[in-house]
Amino acid sequence: MTTRPQKHSLTLHGHRTSVSLEPEFWQAFNEIARARGMALNALAAEVDETRGMDRGLASAIRVYVLNHYRA
Repeated sequence: MTTRPQKHSLTLHGHRTSVSLEPEFWQAFNEIARARGMALNALAAEVDETRGMDRGLASAIRVYVLNHYRA
């Protein structure tokens, strides 16, 4: 498995965007979405709504995953 970031397309509030994350973060983010019974786009939208303007979406997803597994 490569550890280089991989770009994935997401739809947030009807708008397409792309996010680059390492495969491990994509896998963990997908696992969290499945465990919560949510579509990946819905979870990404939730993270997007709660991130500060000083943090990019990719960074916000990484922090979300980290906090999830720390809890």
